[in-house]
Formats: sequence, C-alpha cells, structure tokens
Amino acid sequence: MDVLPGPVRTRVLALASERLGALTPELVPASLKAVARFTPAKRARLGAAALAAALESDPVFRQGVADLAKVARPELVTALLAGTPLPTAPVEEVAAVAYVVRAPGWQSLVEAAAAELRARSQAVAGSAKVDAVQRLTEQLAAVRETGRSELAAARAQAEAAALELTAVRRKVREMGDRAGRAEQAQRSAEAAFQVARGELEAVQASRDEELRALQDRVADAERQVAQARSAAREGRQDDQLRLRLLLDALVGAAQGLRRELALPPAVGRPADALAADYGSGVAAPSLQGRAADDPALLEALLGVPTTHLVIDGYNVTKTGYGALALEAQRGRLLSGLGGLSARTGAEVTVVFDGSDAAVPVALPAPRGVRMLFSRTGETADEVIRRLVRHEPVGRPVVVVSSDREVVDGVVRAGGRAVPSRGLVRLLDR
Repeated sequence: MDVLPGPVRTRVLALASERLGALTPELVPASLKAVARFTPAKRARLGAAALAAALESDPVFRQGVADLAKVARPELVTALLAGTPLPTAPVEEVAAVAYVVRAPGWQSLVEAAAAELRARSQAVAGSAKVDAVQRLTEQLAAVRETGRSELAAARAQAEAAALELTAVRRKVREMGDRAGRAEQAQRSAEAAFQVARGELEAVQASRDEELRALQDRVADAERQVAQARSAAREGRQDDQLRLRLLLDALVGAAQGLRRELALPPAVGRPADALAADYGSGVAAPSLQGRAADDPALLEALLGVPTTHLVIDGYNVTKTGYGALALEAQRGRLLSGLGGLSARTGAEVTVVFDGSDAAVPVALPAPRGVRMLFSRTGETADEVIRRLVRHEPVGRPVVVVSSDREVVDGVVRAGGRAVPSRGLVRLLDR
C-alpha cells in the first residue's frame, strides 16, 4: 500500500475498518484482534499499519473488503472488472475500489489517480499563491493610504502643538504673577493665624476651668445618687420583710382552715372519670409523665404542679416512626412514656384511634400512663377535646399533637398545644 496516494490509502483503510467491524470475533484475523477492539472512529487511524499489512498478506480478509466494496459501489466494481466505461466517481474512490478488488490494470488506475491528485494539489497551490499576491497588493495599497492619512494627521497635530505651546508660555507668565501674589497672601495669613492662636489658647484655658467645676459638680451628684440607692435598698428590704410576714400569715391561715375543715387528700384526677368509659389502664396519681417540644420550653411547661399531659397517640408515632406497624408504634411510644412517667411523676394520658379493632389490644399501658382508645363512631381528636374540656378551669393542660384541628380545639378549650416532633425528640434523648 506504500504506492497508494494519501486520499486513496485513506479510502482503502476506511473500507478495511468497516469490514473488520462487521466480522464476528472468530473470523477476525489474528493480526487484527487488537484493532477490532477499537471504536470505529479510531480503528482506521490507530490501526492503519495493521490493516494495511492484513490487506497485503491476508487474501481472505482482502476478499471480504472487496465484497464490501461490491455491495457499496456495485456499478463501479462491475465496470472495473468488465473493463467497460467507468461511472462518474472521484478518482480516489475509483483507485481504492480497483486496488481492493484487484481489477485488471488497477496499478495504472492508481497511478492515474496519483497524477490527477498531484495536478489538483498543484492547481490549488497555484491558486493560493495568486490569492496571496492579490492580498499582499491590496495590503500594500492600504498601508500607503494609511501612511498618507497618518502623515496629514501628524502635520495637523504639530500645528496644534505649536499653538498649544504658545498658550502654555502665556499661562506660565500668568502663573508666575499669581505665585507672587499667593506668597504675599500666605505671609498675611500666617500673621492672622498667630493672632487667632493666641485667642484660642485663652478660650481653651477658660473652658478647662469650667470643665473642672463641672467635674466637681458631677462627683457631688454621684455621691447623692449612691446615698439615694442605699436608702432605696433599705426601704425595699423593709417592704420584702413585711410581704414575707404577710405571706407566712396567709399560708398559716390556709393550713389552719384545712385542719379545721378536715379536708382529705385529693385522690384521682378529672380524666379518670372519662377513662372508665374507654376501658383503659389508669395512671397512678403519684406517677405521671412529662414531655417537651423544645426541651427547655416543654420542661418548663410540665414543671408546673398538677400539669396534665394529653397525647394524640398515632399523630406522634407516625411523626417519629411511621414506618413500623401500628402495634410496634404503640409499643415504642408506651415504652418511652413509661420511662418518662417514672422519671418525672406527671399525669400522662395517651389517646389512640382504634375503637373498631376486632381483637383487643394485648399491650398494657405502663405504670403511670393512662391509655385510651376511641369508641365506634368517635375519633381520638374528639376524645382529646373532651378530656381538655373536662379539666377544671385554671389547671394547666398540655396536648401533644400536630393536627391543626386538634390544636385549634385545645387552644379554644384553654389548653396548651405542643407539636408531636417535640415529644419524639424528648423521648429519644
């Protein structure tokens, strides 16, 4: 293939690359197995040497490439083999197909293609030279025109510079006169400054004297304020003492009234009355749970004595661990509430939807936690609102739910609502 012109060789390698890509792995010549793994775009470029050697040394591979040429250009191959007039086609295409199919006289066709390609290249080179000469001539004319324009502009600039120089000399003379007048004005200003400086020093001395007098007055005022504060503290201590005595008297009176009326200790809670209707475990009054939204805020809310914590059960479990089954959700929540109740000792009631369940709930409520299930035709939201309304006015009630309807109802009933996420975070601590 060394005798083939560049365009002819490129076309032959393209045909060989296309043929190689169509072969099954077992039909690929051993010398071309590495080339066959290349992409079609790289095969003819990176495997050119191996493809050329295979075309020269492997008749079977060359015959496969010839068959591909017969399919791609049947009329050209037929004319080459039959020696009939060739159809219209580029010379490099004719020479490449003739070389692949080994048509009679293919060497002469390759030489003719090489000659025509050389003539075409020379014609292109000559045309390029003519174009280059023409461009250079045009550039020379443009440079001459530019030179004439720049010369005229330079002359105009020189004339303008001469006029400007004359004006500058006149201004220099004027500025010299102004500088003399400025020096005289500066000497006058320095004399006036010395006079003003003396006056300023006198004023400054007078103001320093006034400042010292003011500082003495401020010191006197601070001493008076300190005395007034001391007297106020003594008066406040007296007021606190009288208030403490009054508070002790009220506490003593309340304790005396309780003994006189023989009031028994409070047993049970208002929510216990509803718990009997819902068939659930009842929390012991001494072990009641506590929860929080933001831990600091919720712990402050639940730290108020006699606070009742009411929990929207499934709203909390689906917020914290909704991927679990319902029974597992209840178990995890009740386990956390049992520990919370044992740790804090606040009253806890958790309400679940589930009155329609066919099988009774086997998981008991932990000690200190009251667990309620809504009845048929009733939702946990309604039970929660009933619990809040059942509490006496003034008792702090905290409801844990993210349900907007529940929150609105609790607030209207006088309770405090906390998002479910807060209780989940508190139980996870």
